Amino acid sequence: MRGIGMLLAKKARLAACLLGLWLVLGGAAAQAGEMVVSGAASLTNAFDELKVLYEKKHSGLTVHTNYAASNPLLKQMQEGAPVDVFASADQETMDKAEKAGLIDPASRRDFVRNTLVLIVPKGSKKPSGMSELSGCRRIAVGNPDSVPAGRYARESLTRAGLWEALAPRLIMGNSVRQVLDYVARGEVDAGFVYATDARQMVDKVDVVLVAEGHKPVLYPVAVATTGKNAAQGKAFVDFLLSPEAGEVLARYGFSRP
Repeated sequence: MRGIGMLLAKKARLAACLLGLWLVLGGAAAQAGEMVVSGAASLTNAFDELKVLYEKKHSGLTVHTNYAASNPLLKQMQEGAPVDVFASADQETMDKAEKAGLIDPASRRDFVRNTLVLIVPKGSKKPSGMSELSGCRRIAVGNPDSVPAGRYARESLTRAGLWEALAPRLIMGNSVRQVLDYVARGEVDAGFVYATDARQMVDKVDVVLVAEGHKPVLYPVAVATTGKNAAQGKAFVDFLLSPEAGEVLARYGFSRP
């Protein structure tokens, strides 16, 4: 009888432990959540690091990141993609998102600034100025219809009176990262990318000059209305504006507005 009593006592203790464990796990599950952050392709490296930092501050939260050119990200939201935070590389795309009711206007903030630069394959001949681009056979730019960096490049080349003349030589990329890859692989003679992107491949590309004559490259961010976690979306936007996030963004070449 004593042995049976001890066995029953052990089972009771085990049941109590299992119950406690279930309550703990159940509580954690209740607190757990997910959120989706859609960011311009040029934010990839910085946001990958910021995602990890943010998850450490919010136990049980999983942050899903989605990167592409700004216009395709906008189109995804227009088609119903669940997004909690949208970060664009230009004001125009965010304006469209706001007009379509895809973001909370009150949450919109400009959080970083970038610079558009002309790059060439590592070690190749460098044009001394924009006018010497006429000597290049192939020049990569982001497609202005969907890539903000392409629109900035078009503005710069138009201001320099070169856009029309160079049009037959332009190779359109689907994102600024694709343009970077074209140049890094030597498939084109030159290309326009953000300074932050050029920093990612300093061993494969050389920066020739800073492109001028275009609108400031300001990145806005806002809480999207197509997601399911607006509270975490707002918290993430606040996090992006924090000094801690600013230090991370600065390491990747971004500056505050």
